[in-house]
Amino acid sequence: MITRSVFGTLPGGETVERIELMLANGFSAAILTWGATLQSLRSPDREGRFASVVLGYTTLDDYRNAGGRLGATMGRYANRIENGHFHLDGQDHQLQRNEGRHAIHGGPEGFDRRLWSVESILDLPDRPEVRLRLESPDGDQGFPGRLVLTVSYALKAPGDLVISYEASSDRPTVFNTTNHAYFNLAGEGSGSVLDHRFTIPADRFLPVNDELIPTGEIRNVDGTEFDFREARPLAAGIRADDPQIRLGRGYDHCYVLSENGPEPYPRLAARVEEEQSGRQLEVLTTEPGLQLHSGNVLTGRYHGASGRAYRQSDGFCLEAQHFPNAPNAAHFPSTVLRPGKPYRSITIYRLGITPSLARS
Repeated sequence: MITRSVFGTLPGGETVERIELMLANGFSAAILTWGATLQSLRSPDREGRFASVVLGYTTLDDYRNAGGRLGATMGRYANRIENGHFHLDGQDHQLQRNEGRHAIHGGPEGFDRRLWSVESILDLPDRPEVRLRLESPDGDQGFPGRLVLTVSYALKAPGDLVISYEASSDRPTVFNTTNHAYFNLAGEGSGSVLDHRFTIPADRFLPVNDELIPTGEIRNVDGTEFDFREARPLAAGIRADDPQIRLGRGYDHCYVLSENGPEPYPRLAARVEEEQSGRQLEVLTTEPGLQLHSGNVLTGRYHGASGRAYRQSDGFCLEAQHFPNAPNAAHFPSTVLRPGKPYRSITIYRLGITPSLARS
């Protein structure tokens, strides 16, 4: 089932819609046309009680004014580009900078701050889906080429949220996208996520410098606070005396996922468990990287749907994407998008109950 409603009105008079997808078992997701944003994702705990497991606001003004980019679609380039600059096919490109001397998440007016159009709605009982579309003109925030991006959100029983991306450009450009949802498996507004247990089956991660730009090194996780190959809580490492943890004010690092084949398929990138609710989240993706962000930028200034302030580590992000600053690191997987060769990617957020924490 799909319902559509008005979420708010922009200063220019444009209407922002809220589109809710729902399965017969009660699993649901609410999507906003502002930023192609995942506002709510309702899932049952081990007792069958439903709650949203992503942080979200109830007013358009909060989404427009608050930081954090809760649940939004990032672009043109998710994460950071050093000095807001890259060289492509013999030409230098200077982007608009919005994090000191660097560009992050596409610039000051990234895709998270745009009104997307509804391209299609497919109201099927076993797979409701909405597809949103955005056109980015040549020169937008300094990026070359006219780019068209579509993002579809679909639900699949019993608890999959499938996010599919497709992008094309009429000129060579660079492109990287992701969803910036903050999760809390105990329920939105329930407090810290530091007791959530994380498994990330990655052997390597990208160290950063003091401005959170990858140094170019690809480091093994052995013997570091970044080793989540065996389940462990965020609390075990987030206050460690580790230079990388200090630089990120917690975790804000990209993991290098196992290589995909010539026909990419979503493979497991992370698993998170929360004991109190019994909920489990799995992230599967075709992307080469996964950014773990421990909610370091949540300041408590804004209140969510629960009426409670979102403070540091009240949510975590698992952002499937290409590597930060890849346009300036030739040994990273390429983010170059060329005419006639569209970008396609799938990320699945799979919610359920951890078998060991299920109700007896």
